[in-house]
Amino acid sequence: MRLFVSFLICLATLSIQAQGNTCNCCSEKYSEFDFWIGEWTVINPDGSQAGTNTITKSQNNCLLQENWKSANGKVTGTSNNFYNYKTGQWEQIWIDNLGGSLHLKGNREGDKMIMRTDDETNKKGDTIYHRITWTLNKDGSVHQFWETITNNKDITVAFDGLYRKNVN
Repeated sequence: MRLFVSFLICLATLSIQAQGNTCNCCSEKYSEFDFWIGEWTVINPDGSQAGTNTITKSQNNCLLQENWKSANGKVTGTSNNFYNYKTGQWEQIWIDNLGGSLHLKGNREGDKMIMRTDDETNKKGDTIYHRITWTLNKDGSVHQFWETITNNKDITVAFDGLYRKNVN
């Protein structure tokens, strides 16, 4: 009987330790977008400042949260980015202070995270979608390129920014 009780105590101790060390979002798949983590100054193609962005990881490594502020301070936004193990895709849900929102889905391909919205119809009846590509550059900067694609052929650049890490 003592041996059985000792066995149960050992089993319970191992179970508690295992529960305390569990990290459901610590696999490599959940770190594919970690290159975007940091405090950033974002630069337009003409060299002017587009804004600042802070990307943090939380929820036991399950969530990347973005907090954007435009250079003039008029536009702010937040996105939640996560790997959805059910669909096998990364997702971003963006909400800004102007009432705008986006829901993007995609995956990392090499040094790029590429996500897009579902197709939708604009006021003219055209089919459109948004595609955003984040590219990790060799110097540690990140290039974000946002395109709006109409009728699968016409491309409009919505945003083109270079993220440079702030040095403290």
